[in-house]
Amino acid sequence: MTEEELQGLIKQRKTLELTDEERKKQKGSFIDLPCGNTHYEIKGEGEACVLVHGYATPYYIFDKVFDCLVANGYRVLRYDLLGRGLSERVKTDYTPELFAKQLAEISDKFFPGEPFHLIGTSMGGSVTTAFCAAHPGRAKTLTLLAPAGMDNFEPPFWMKLVSAPVLGNALFSIIGSKILLKRCAAELCVCPQEERDYYTREFAVSVKYKGMEACTLSSLRSTILKTDRTTANYKTVAAQSLPMLVIWGENDKTMPIYQLPRMKEVCPHAEYHVFDGSGHTFLFDEGERTMAIVLPFLKKHPITKGE
Repeated sequence: MTEEELQGLIKQRKTLELTDEERKKQKGSFIDLPCGNTHYEIKGEGEACVLVHGYATPYYIFDKVFDCLVANGYRVLRYDLLGRGLSERVKTDYTPELFAKQLAEISDKFFPGEPFHLIGTSMGGSVTTAFCAAHPGRAKTLTLLAPAGMDNFEPPFWMKLVSAPVLGNALFSIIGSKILLKRCAAELCVCPQEERDYYTREFAVSVKYKGMEACTLSSLRSTILKTDRTTANYKTVAAQSLPMLVIWGENDKTMPIYQLPRMKEVCPHAEYHVFDGSGHTFLFDEGERTMAIVLPFLKKHPITKGE
């Protein structure tokens, strides 16, 4: 991607309202849930699987995971969390409970009364554990890819800065989406340049629409930095003996791997894998490597008829 193209994408941020007319121009489908209008894609046949993305990057981060699961006989649902991607920018606090409510509502629409495999990445770990804590028995398995939420997480300086009530609002309003866009592909380590460019262009679609900055800032304050609350949810889920798989990238700069020993204390029964040399977004960067671990785990815990 040329610097000229990147600057053009940056200039387009916050220029549009996310209206029904705009939604018609985009890929994917939309559903009105009680918590807000949600952008989603569902495809395939077989055991149900739901994918939950993280803090800022919308559901396309699961492109390779989604395609692999469908090809291997799963019915897969992915969707944009409220406030990012093409989902509604609702005016509320973006807490784990809000995201768990969205997950409950959309899974009830497509898999009513059915168990499903649940996969979350980054902040999606906070979302999925809040859901599992509130709805025990609903998920058959829980797979966590570079998850957020451990209470030993040390926020970097920029997170502390923007978490300040007045100063943080002003700073994030001015530069939040610009920084997110410029750095969205920063932890892709091995994928070819054309995939990095695609990743950035797709991210640019969501930042065109007004309101994302306020929503991601609220998510930072009310979910990412509320690690005590999320760790408590991890403990609750661990007590359910839900089959869990955790994969972490050794060189993760967003959710650093120093949190892994603490997670092993909180969830001692989980299956753990570390990818040498990988960054935070290995699920997109190294889809084949990721699915070589995920698929056998899911097949080891099939959803049986009548569950």
